[in-house]
Amino acid sequence: MRSEPASHTVDACRGAPLTIAFLVYPGCVLLDLAGPMEVFSTASSFAERDGRAAPYRMVTAAARRESVRTRAGLAFAPDATFEDEIGPLDTLLVVGGRGVHEAAREPGTVEWLRNAAAQARRVGSVCTGAYLLAAAGLLDGRRAATHWRECANLAAAHPAIEVDCDSIFAEDRGVYSSAGVSAGIDLALALVEEDCGHAAALAVARQLVLFLKRPGGQSQFSTFLAAQAAERTPIRAVQDWALANLAGDLSIQALADRAAMSPRNFARVFHRETGQTPAHFVETARLEVARHGLEDSDEPVEVIAIQCGFPSAEILRRVFQRRLGVSPRAYRQRFRRSAA
Repeated sequence: MRSEPASHTVDACRGAPLTIAFLVYPGCVLLDLAGPMEVFSTASSFAERDGRAAPYRMVTAAARRESVRTRAGLAFAPDATFEDEIGPLDTLLVVGGRGVHEAAREPGTVEWLRNAAAQARRVGSVCTGAYLLAAAGLLDGRRAATHWRECANLAAAHPAIEVDCDSIFAEDRGVYSSAGVSAGIDLALALVEEDCGHAAALAVARQLVLFLKRPGGQSQFSTFLAAQAAERTPIRAVQDWALANLAGDLSIQALADRAAMSPRNFARVFHRETGQTPAHFVETARLEVARHGLEDSDEPVEVIAIQCGFPSAEILRRVFQRRLGVSPRAYRQRFRRSAA
């Protein structure tokens, strides 16, 4: 288990640059690396523009000297190998990608990660990089986030981890983890705010045209993608039918009849195949369509609620407050495309 970080406040904008190391490997996702790097780089550019020292120094570290080819096909030479001296390490971030499982089976990679994390002030992962943190024992007994599609697999492989399937990113006693792909950018912004303050992070977010704090959780983005996640054809067919008939009767009985199953067996199989209950899937799908209606149309909230299958605007409002933390009216004011 990683030792607890020292309890001190870091002001990266007034001292020596903080070294941020990215653990990379063949098959890693380019955006998992480039997204956070761009956030830290922009923060440094703003500081230098104002006559201050750059708050960050970034380095990529890999097991071997040869070029690392990302999943997108772009190859780059790492700045250092695990045998090189990187210097005092402030932050260690593990990127995600299909190659993470092979990297997690390399004893040298896991050992280096464990030792480097013990020396760093904080350690974290982007997307499926959580598998490498888990292999090193750094997430045992902690809450952690990863890509929504990998939550069940991570929890099954590492039962000592409390897997958070909805948060954009999570922090538990100095160990950070983020959800799918672009969530690494959200995590990087949070780290900049932690280091340099709210104003600096807000300036970076504005420059990169990002939310400083993205509303809601990753589940709000994944409903229609999750509809493809069921392995069994009957369940997938029911999901597709439900998404095309959100205003209709989507009770457990109606869905079970569609699948030619008993309600009890359908609920059991649906949860096993998708990781969620039928009711949660239906509510999330209706919520997602309601969000798009509020963003793209001038229809009254009452009309959008009925079109999406909610019994009333009041029920829609309660779901918005419970799931997204905002009212439909506030959501429309913030995200309405015509207003933008």
